[in-house]
Amino acid sequence: MAQLNWEGIYPAMLSPFDENGNLDFDMFAKNIEAQVEAGVHGLIIAGSLGEASVLSNEEKYELLKHALKVVNGRVPVLLNIAENTTADAIKVAITSENLGADGLMLLPPMRYKSDDRETVAYFRAVAQSTTLPILIYNNPVDYGTYVSLDMFEELLLEPNIQAVKESTRDVTNITRLKNRFDDRLKILGGVDTLCLESLMLGADGLVAGLVDAFPRETVAMYRLVNKGEHKQAIAIYRWFMPLLELDIHPKLVQYIKLAATAEGISTPYTRAPRLPLIGEEEQRVKKIIADAIATRPLL
Repeated sequence: MAQLNWEGIYPAMLSPFDENGNLDFDMFAKNIEAQVEAGVHGLIIAGSLGEASVLSNEEKYELLKHALKVVNGRVPVLLNIAENTTADAIKVAITSENLGADGLMLLPPMRYKSDDRETVAYFRAVAQSTTLPILIYNNPVDYGTYVSLDMFEELLLEPNIQAVKESTRDVTNITRLKNRFDDRLKILGGVDTLCLESLMLGADGLVAGLVDAFPRETVAMYRLVNKGEHKQAIAIYRWFMPLLELDIHPKLVQYIKLAATAEGISTPYTRAPRLPLIGEEEQRVKKIIADAIATRPLL
């Protein structure tokens, strides 16, 4: 198993489909190779960007097994858990561990909006079912559940709850978390349009979306921040911003798949209810992508 230290760039991987809606494992492997060659630090399978909502659990496990085979220990591979019930989440955690996953990303219960006590109980029950290290996804904007500092105090009683995907959109939360927990809780920025701010404020890394299309630029920006070369990092970030804004839209899956398709490392196809872009929207997004590719920075 690859060791997780919760630092660096973790792509929220796309799930490529062919034109008939079947998983395209060859393209999936091609994207994985592009990520690993660029220097990412881990892969997260079947997240929101990976269209978890339209994948069966068996398909998620097939993606996990394929990723583990392609990666062959070069970086950690995590599976995302997004379930409605505690029992189902526990089943996914146990199966993931048995299949060889290196870690888990864990969302709060889907559909039912749990209160603080229920959310903590859910996360802790899943953590107690596995030895795998866990990344808690804190995204109150999209999922309606906010994991507070006091809740994290309880969650950290579980030794395998080790990190948070910080997607509150409030960058001051990074400082609050660091002041309260220091290195007991690793922080991965989870909002593409706040990625540089998050790193500069002390986030340990990123769970990123546009990295699926532009892994080299994402890794370069991270490395520049680590070296203190902020001016160069900002230059990449300013070039990147029109693309990064594609990540904060309800159609982020269609948008980012188009970007990765333009780079030759994805297909554009999604599963219904997502439909292909048409008309002005399609032309606008394709122009954003084409303009960025035409002006990409020299690394």
